[in-house]
Amino acid sequence: MHNAALKLVVPTAGRAWSESQLRSVTPYLEQLSAAERVCWGLDYLPDQAILTSSFGAQSAVLLHMLTRHKPDIPVVLIDTGYLFPETYQFVDTLHDSLSLNLKIFRSDLSPAWQETRFGRLWEQGVEGIQRYNQLNKVEPMARALESLQAGTWFSGLRRSQSGSRRETAIVRVHNDDVVKVHPLADWSDRDIHNYLKTHDLPYHPLWEKGYVSIGDHHTSQPLGAASNDEETRFFGLVRECGLHQPERFRNPESLSGL
Repeated sequence: MHNAALKLVVPTAGRAWSESQLRSVTPYLEQLSAAERVCWGLDYLPDQAILTSSFGAQSAVLLHMLTRHKPDIPVVLIDTGYLFPETYQFVDTLHDSLSLNLKIFRSDLSPAWQETRFGRLWEQGVEGIQRYNQLNKVEPMARALESLQAGTWFSGLRRSQSGSRRETAIVRVHNDDVVKVHPLADWSDRDIHNYLKTHDLPYHPLWEKGYVSIGDHHTSQPLGAASNDEETRFFGLVRECGLHQPERFRNPESLSGL
């Protein structure tokens, strides 16, 4: 399929992409390289494009790839207030080396206020973890999408990361009005490593200490302390934080207790 044919499936001005339209281009996108998917998304998908990053173990790959093609793309970091000190340092390092247009969003309630009101939600089982994530991740991300008027959302999800991500599509609709793009969906850890090495990019500082999935300091642990990758986050009780579950955005304050 050539680019001229692709123009036939682009919605008319003012109309959103449908799931069926995105499915129609998926076979084409599956055969492209990650960088080509980035270029296609920037060419054909709605403005404003944004990129989210957790600044986790391998985040430098997509940050580098996107900013090579769109240097001023807004890079959204959801700061829970509980990130590792090494993560904040990593944010500063990549911000300076890649000249990132960083946009930081947080909960309206400070960590101290949350703990006073609700206690340590991450220690309150699955329900507490979900409430914590809704308050600190989903609700701030919903505000980010709205305030940045995002039409396209680039994310670094990969199928090999977990069972819950095994069916990750290259493109999908997020809550009707945003198209979500996963350029690295089919990449392996080896692909990630090769890209980092080729472009002289760093892993997160905690990678060398055995952390393969890096989020908040109170719910992340090194691989040696867990039986598999998926149990290194949220004590093995929850795999997804809600950011990549569109249903959690339909009422982003529904579990927050606000």
